[in-house]
Amino acid sequence: MTTFRIGADENGLGPRLGPLVVTAALAEVAPRGHRHVERRARGALEQRLGDSKDLVAHGDVALGEAWARALAERGCLRGPAASVDDLVHGLSLDDRIELRRPCPAHVEAQCWGDEGEVFTAPSELVATIHRDLDAMASRGARLVAVRSVIVCTERLNAAQERGTNRFHVDLHSMERLVLALREHAGHDVLAICGKVGGLGHYEKAFGPLGGRLLTMLEESRARSAYRFPGLGEIRFVQDADGSDRLVSIASLVGKYLREVLMGRIVRHYRTALPELPDASGYHDPVTAAFVDATTRLRKKRHVPETCFERRPAKKAETKS
Repeated sequence: MTTFRIGADENGLGPRLGPLVVTAALAEVAPRGHRHVERRARGALEQRLGDSKDLVAHGDVALGEAWARALAERGCLRGPAASVDDLVHGLSLDDRIELRRPCPAHVEAQCWGDEGEVFTAPSELVATIHRDLDAMASRGARLVAVRSVIVCTERLNAAQERGTNRFHVDLHSMERLVLALREHAGHDVLAICGKVGGLGHYEKAFGPLGGRLLTMLEESRARSAYRFPGLGEIRFVQDADGSDRLVSIASLVGKYLREVLMGRIVRHYRTALPELPDASGYHDPVTAAFVDATTRLRKKRHVPETCFERRPAKKAETKS
């Protein structure tokens, strides 16, 4: 009997600049396919499929791009991807209008300007990823759809002001993706999600799934699992991006998407200050220098601080 399985993970939970990106991959899976998906990649494939932190780095995103482009060519996105911007919006669960809704008109280009963007992954790498996807399908797991929730800095700051910390934003984004892909599949799903922060008990933290009837199956340090009638089973698994192939794919695509969006921020300010460093957005000296160097320009352009930099986590959040 064929079932549907989801792998979901986040990228950019803790940086100083740039969005939080949460991505989920949906596959149609035969019984033998579950065993295949749950096996860690070995051999040459291990260099193309695994923990995105090991395989995709700031300034070197070709592998993540290759996965995203191959999936787009297989119809797994919301439309064709002739450009980087097409990939961004083809992956996004939200449409263009919703993505830009919090943006002051004079600041929109900071995050959504796509000038100068080009594909960097060689066609040979994209072809290799297609063969990897063919091999996965031959073993009983066929990718059907990939979607991402993009949570910009303004939305993260607004959520914090409402008392919703970044871990809960991450969780609620995963819930949105599972619900959307369950609807896409038309059948109940098994969703494997990366563990969210230090959460072990999820029921009280659910957002979109809050108030639904559920059965708690397991709550431990390594895994928390719940069954929802009419939806399926959701498991939050520690280090899932290194052990579940669908989670790995979601993580690789999400890492690429976050790098694209952070790159837009850097290029936007480099048009006025070409000497700016290539900031990753994480808590490092290069990002700190980027923030300091753009301070005067941002004030001159009346860029709200809430659109540019994440507010420091509150004490309760850092302990979550």
